Amino acid sequence: MPESTGLGKYVAEVVTGEAVVISLPFARFPTRAVALWLDLLVQVLLLILLSGVAVAATAGGALNEAAFAAVELAVFVLIVVGYPTAFETLSRGRTLGKLALGLRVVSDDGGPERFRQALMRALAGVLEIWLTLGFLALVTSLLSANSKRLGDIFAGTFVITTRLPQPGGAAAGLPALPAALAAWASALELSGLNDGTADTARQYLSRYYTLTPAARAEFGRRIAAAVAAQVTPAPPPGTTPPDFLSAVLAERRAREQARIGGRATLGDSGPATAPGAAPQPGPSPPGPSPPGPSQPGPSQPSGRPASPADRPGGFLPPR
Repeated sequence: MPESTGLGKYVAEVVTGEAVVISLPFARFPTRAVALWLDLLVQVLLLILLSGVAVAATAGGALNEAAFAAVELAVFVLIVVGYPTAFETLSRGRTLGKLALGLRVVSDDGGPERFRQALMRALAGVLEIWLTLGFLALVTSLLSANSKRLGDIFAGTFVITTRLPQPGGAAAGLPALPAALAAWASALELSGLNDGTADTARQYLSRYYTLTPAARAEFGRRIAAAVAAQVTPAPPPGTTPPDFLSAVLAERRAREQARIGGRATLGDSGPATAPGAAPQPGPSPPGPSPPGPSQPGPSQPSGRPASPADRPGGFLPPR
């Protein structure tokens, strides 16, 4: 995890099913505590509401004492166990409190939380949260390396935060076109690039700073090879995966914006001019151009620090 995120030691490295190490920022205890209190507030309100309905039914003669006790037990189990289980299963690791605080429960391998894991966390929560007033969960979270409570340990999960400061602000999610690849990108044939592959490449670039150097290189090679199989011509020799993906996505976005705006796409005779307006100069010949405010310099083509694992030999597209 780069130091620019400011998380430091609050990062857990997990190994995915493909044996790739990914850095995930686990949630710190104060944030988890606030999310827990929000969930407890919702659960208590639901308990009071449903218990009031049961009391009214008993007073009206619809329920006897035995039936009332059974209903109260069912309501308690439904709210205490069913609420977190249902929410975390249907929303892929989020309850109302976690959603408000930007938290999410994931498996130890970084994958989404499954039903049995959500159920295990909810059952353990009866002991460590409700019966001990949260004391057991507090102690376990403080002693655990990844701020895990007992439910996380039994279920094989941990809680991550999804609200991280992204390098470069909002513009970090929009890959820029490297100047050295501008001439090559203008001649790209992008009709074979499907939305799924493009979205995978976009997510890789947006999460570039959250990956370890080894994961950057591994994912970069795989995704670049998939994109290279769907676009032509092949990139210039020595092009790194991040620069290649940035160029393809930037060119694709530029052409889409030109199509929506009714302007000529790149590769045509040039931009359209209004009647009576002076003709605009044609594009400059390919070659290095000086870096500007939105154009990285040659030592940093796509605005990202070059990882040593990214550089040697670029990537090999499929034969």
